[in-house]
Amino acid sequence: MNPKPTTVQYNNWRQVNAPPLDMRAPPPVSVIIPYYHAHSTALPKTLAALERQTYPRDMFEVIIVDDGSDPPLTPPTSTALNIRVVRQERRGFGCGRARNAGVRAASHDILLFLDSDMLVESDWLAEHAKWHCAVSDAITFGTRVFLTVDDIDPETIRQRPGSLKELFSGRPTENSWVEKVLDRTDNLLAKSDEAFEVVIGSNLGMRRDFYELVGDFDESFTRWGLEDNEFGYRAYTRGGLLIPVRKAFGWHQGLWDEDRDVKRRSALIQSGRAAHLIAHPLYRPVRPGRSYTVPEYVVTFDAAHCPAGGLISAVEYILADWAHDLVVRIQTGATYDYDDLERIRNEFNLDPRVLLTPASCALDEFPTSPFHISIPAAVFTKNMVHRLRFQLGDAVAAFARLPDGGSVSITRTWALHRARRARKSVSDFGETREISAKALKIKTAGDEGAVLPPSALSRAREWLRAVQSANEAWLFAKRAGGAALKRAIGR
Repeated sequence: MNPKPTTVQYNNWRQVNAPPLDMRAPPPVSVIIPYYHAHSTALPKTLAALERQTYPRDMFEVIIVDDGSDPPLTPPTSTALNIRVVRQERRGFGCGRARNAGVRAASHDILLFLDSDMLVESDWLAEHAKWHCAVSDAITFGTRVFLTVDDIDPETIRQRPGSLKELFSGRPTENSWVEKVLDRTDNLLAKSDEAFEVVIGSNLGMRRDFYELVGDFDESFTRWGLEDNEFGYRAYTRGGLLIPVRKAFGWHQGLWDEDRDVKRRSALIQSGRAAHLIAHPLYRPVRPGRSYTVPEYVVTFDAAHCPAGGLISAVEYILADWAHDLVVRIQTGATYDYDDLERIRNEFNLDPRVLLTPASCALDEFPTSPFHISIPAAVFTKNMVHRLRFQLGDAVAAFARLPDGGSVSITRTWALHRARRARKSVSDFGETREISAKALKIKTAGDEGAVLPPSALSRAREWLRAVQSANEAWLFAKRAGGAALKRAIGR
């Protein structure tokens, strides 16, 4: 069974045909459960619920990863499930690390992640698995509610006559915040960049190949919170199809309000790390002045046929853009001689936001930055990145044709990844828009004033504001003279 990558537009998961599985020959599945001794009373109930799956018991395995419990977890003997226990050393909160260890120990290609305090309905396995037989890059997640079940034992769950919903009827519950995201995004059918927020590792499924493409859960998150959000963000920007599987329903043992203050403090401490890795306004400040590990925009200049001075000015325009959360890639190739290359390197080698690179693939270098922009080096305009993003709107790509036949473009990264996997065009995955060069206020290197440093006037104003002594006045005059000299020599 080799399902193909998704070809739907945006996140329209309803276009995928995922019929019920033939339970006479379903695909094998690995269920991965991170465990810590704090959930020692919850795990037997979780396993009891798994025993009631409609999925053939010989077609799924359960990998329990003990995150350094004291005492260590011993393989449960009160269940007929096919269970293996893997143990890892405790290094702080290790849920993500445990999931990674579970994947390495798993035998099968369909991976389902379940927390050790989750009780799932009988169709949970089948409802997840059918989507992974239909499309190779699906990310399935089941919804959940929170409730207290301290008075219910594993045998009651195992021997219940009906569903868990019937067993828990009348008990007070708390809804998950995921429902709010689903409501805002029309069950993820809306053109929304916040869809990845629904990815929670407590009730999650994907194929091994796509998991390996996305990469492991980030093990640097050693406290509770945000490791799921970061993983979901990477899966989304890699072009995964997010599918809400409401029939893969789970009941969380315990109310979310328990230890609310501890959870919030932990998430607050984690938020700085998350800001570096999740390039979305919900996770990082919109104010200028910060640089992040994963930039929001990757701007690639094709430096062919552009004088070194023009290229330097073009890069300066981008670095001064209102959309400041970016990196600039300069693809020099064989365009420049030794002196020009040395000049460009001297300008930018020590600037962490500028990278000099041979002709290579920006998507491979920055696979999870949400927007990729391509610009011929001879093109200039103030705030081009900001203007491109505004013109893009909710389209997957937008471009402006130039008089010389070239173009300026901005593309959503998830669409680039999907197009690559499916061997299709980006336009197959959503709307593309053509922008007029006039709307972007584009100039070329030959236009009058186009090669002036973009912020010369603003810099002069800042210098003047700083003048508070005769010595500083002399410094200002010296800098102004230097700027004039640069213009005279072709900058």
